[in-house]
Amino acid sequence: MSALEPPHLLILGGTAEGAALAAAAETAFGAALRITTSLAGRTPRPAPLPGRVRMGGFGGAAAMAAYLVAERVLLVVDATHPFAVRISAEAAEACRAAAVPLLAIDRPAWRRHRDDRWIEVGDLSAAATALSDLGRRVFLTVGGRGLEAFAGLAHHHFLLRLVGAPAAPPPLPSYALLLARGPFTLADERRILAEHAIEVLVAKASGGGATEAKLVAARERGLPVVMVRRPSKPVGERVDGVAAAIGWIQSQLPIARRLREERGS
Repeated sequence: MSALEPPHLLILGGTAEGAALAAAAETAFGAALRITTSLAGRTPRPAPLPGRVRMGGFGGAAAMAAYLVAERVLLVVDATHPFAVRISAEAAEACRAAAVPLLAIDRPAWRRHRDDRWIEVGDLSAAATALSDLGRRVFLTVGGRGLEAFAGLAHHHFLLRLVGAPAAPPPLPSYALLLARGPFTLADERRILAEHAIEVLVAKASGGGATEAKLVAARERGLPVVMVRRPSKPVGERVDGVAAAIGWIQSQLPIARRLREERGS
């Protein structure tokens, strides 16, 4: 790599925060920073992003560490989904192995309102168990992975909302498919609950504003919400938003440059 080549930032994205960070970094640093955003490739037709886009997984922590070294990555920001446990764990291990500073962006969690009827559970299997004592018409907003947990609920009908069409039919006994990309307005969510006669909502505690309106709509109708708790993420340096992440990048750049010089890159 040329000594004049700008430092390389890798963003683990696929979220609104990842896209916002790429845009903010381009605005803040311009040509002084090389930006690559890594996407898992599960979202169809992702929106254009500043810098370079890398599609697909890395193949484990060791392969990610090798990528960091080969691509001369000097900083990594984990802006993945709060439930993307595997990639976050691999990123922490890879960055330790490659001696690359790592920051994680924590999406603000939703706050429970006094009128909410949340039933908090640890995973999708527990969510399916909880549904046995609740309504039969279910608005399922947990994405397309892990739906096997609900396959045994033969007396329930699911409205499944996904960003894109699934590669195979969902393993649900009775369902309707709603293809839509957030953010969703409160009017959107009110209409969906009414038109589909929804009796219970199932959601992951993802946080953020893009999909919070469904919780407000459920609260207004007095509906129970089965809420899957966030999993634990690796211990490390974390911030709560894009602006703080830009500040971290700014503070780390001199350190990253010095490390690059010491390595003879």
